[in-house]
Amino acid sequence: MHTKRQIQHLLASAGASPNKQLGQHFLIDLNLMRLLVDSANITDSDIVLEVGCGTGSLTGALAGCAGTVIAVELDRTLAEIAKGQLANAGNVKLINADVLRNKHTISPAVTDALALAREKYAGRILLVANLPYNVSAAVMLNLVTGPLRRKASCGVADAMYVTVQKEVADRMTAAPGGGDYGTLSIFLAATGDVKKIRVLKPTVFWPQPQVDSAMVGFVHKKEKSSQIQNMSLFNEMVSLFMNHRRKMLKSCTKFARGRLAEISDWPAIFGQCSIDPTLRPAQLAPEDYIAIANLCFKNPSNT
Repeated sequence: MHTKRQIQHLLASAGASPNKQLGQHFLIDLNLMRLLVDSANITDSDIVLEVGCGTGSLTGALAGCAGTVIAVELDRTLAEIAKGQLANAGNVKLINADVLRNKHTISPAVTDALALAREKYAGRILLVANLPYNVSAAVMLNLVTGPLRRKASCGVADAMYVTVQKEVADRMTAAPGGGDYGTLSIFLAATGDVKKIRVLKPTVFWPQPQVDSAMVGFVHKKEKSSQIQNMSLFNEMVSLFMNHRRKMLKSCTKFARGRLAEISDWPAIFGQCSIDPTLRPAQLAPEDYIAIANLCFKNPSNT
């Protein structure tokens, strides 16, 4: 693990500096890095995905616990620094690429690496990372909706232990009815258990961000996610309503597209789910969205 001085030296030696556009804020508190690693309870059969590995500071600690680490870094200079720092770590796969192919898809380079790792390691797939601020929500949503790779044994991430902006952490853990409650809250609550581990002040990062951050843990629960009959339809359903969160539910249905546009009797669906159509989308619990999506999936006559 690297101190602030070590990171500064590594960047200066490469003629580089932190890139704000890429959300680069390096975690420099070694105790917090250890807390993040320890919280994940990593074993030597686990596959760890690290997004935004930077100089490889956290990566080395992860490699000491995991079966393998797939470290992703978009910045070419940082990827080269990390490569040099991790030269003796034989269980690290370093990928110099964007972790996202687009907002809704993990990069094939990453999913291919996960699938290859799954052939050797039978443990959990974990996301453990000081996530770049600009991709944190999209990365987590993709990892909970899955699959990470079709026609392979990689489903969704089994758990995630990350540092994110506090406002993202608030959205991750928000309950129905609040201003922070939204798509991220719904998906995490519908598929697992999420909790804040610790709030982090700007001083534990370099350069210091303008806002507080937080360390958050998420554990996927099969008994929860298995209640969703069709994840794709559930995704469309949540997006439809939360994209128009200030409107009443019955008004949101006017904006339905694709499969949802074919639903002929929304009032009947709301009635069967015992949901008041005059409520706002943020007032529905994750279980309500699951009920609506499952009813549409199970009863094609409604579409």
